[in-house]
Amino acid sequence: MKKIAIVIILILASCAAPKKCCGQDKKIDFKQIFKFGTVYGAVNGGTSLSDIDVYSVTNGLETTTIETPYDYSLTLGIRKLKQFGYQPKEAFKRGTENSFSDAATIGNWENKVEFLFQHEYKRQEGEEYFDFHHMLRYVADKWLVKAEYLRDGFADVSYFESSQRYRKELKNGISVNVGIVQRFAEPYGFDPLEEWKLSNGNLHYTFLAIEEGYTMEFDGEGGVEYFDPQGNSVATSTEVWEAVVIPTALADYTEKKRNELDNVIQHSWVVGFDYYKYTKTSWLHAWGSLMPLHYSDYENEFSYYNFNGGQWKDYSFGLIYGHWFNKNIGIFVEGKYNKYWNREWHGFSAGINYRVF
Repeated sequence: MKKIAIVIILILASCAAPKKCCGQDKKIDFKQIFKFGTVYGAVNGGTSLSDIDVYSVTNGLETTTIETPYDYSLTLGIRKLKQFGYQPKEAFKRGTENSFSDAATIGNWENKVEFLFQHEYKRQEGEEYFDFHHMLRYVADKWLVKAEYLRDGFADVSYFESSQRYRKELKNGISVNVGIVQRFAEPYGFDPLEEWKLSNGNLHYTFLAIEEGYTMEFDGEGGVEYFDPQGNSVATSTEVWEAVVIPTALADYTEKKRNELDNVIQHSWVVGFDYYKYTKTSWLHAWGSLMPLHYSDYENEFSYYNFNGGQWKDYSFGLIYGHWFNKNIGIFVEGKYNKYWNREWHGFSAGINYRVF
């Protein structure tokens, strides 16, 4: 993965040098590439879920308080993305910037390398994640290349994607593009629990748990106690075993089996469009990409083509719209949506503003 990223950086850097083409034997001007870029580090935090009291009457009235530790994030990154007209200017980069326009295929800075490299270690609602977002983008008159490496633990998605596209400028801020995409990701579609399913669709969950190290002891009077792989007692009734312990065992097993598999590379055709029009009172920025045909190693049993039973359609799109009806009232709608390998992640924001004079 690192070698791929380095190659892409060198290609983009060599193409971005002003008044130089990729075929000329001239030095790369790294100062020019990183000019106007910002290196930043930040610590952010805040209150998480409030404490929850859980009551039990098994051995008399008992109260247990579930505490969720505060949320925080440690962020380190470098970015050079020219802002669109509708984006507010900020004095400092805090690492919490999440403009939907970062997902657009085309940026607002033609014939320049744009990039974002951000790493973030965070705790959110008691769960810890190590996320990162790497992005390189270069747009020329007739073509564009973009590479992205994303890991979003909260959305449970991780992949590397690069694309090379021919683009055609139309009228009124519209452009269309067509090209190829390479994606490198875990074998989405793989179901580790499939081998444990019975003919009636039910799951052999008890045998699976025993295989993973769970044990049980019977007291000879109809009672049973369940223990986890470390020997800790986790349940004293079948109800708790099935409702609490088994879901945890299945989740751990599924994650372990997926982590054991190698990532799969996949090639796709892509078509897309971009539209951008901005004035001080109204703006519209829209983009989208569709991958209708795919090629991967069909002989690989973990290929998504085999899991899906044939071709499928992956796509992504985004929209940013804002309009001031007069000096007082304005509305905005923003959002993006991705669907890859039948996995969805998205975000949106909409509202109304009223300026008081």
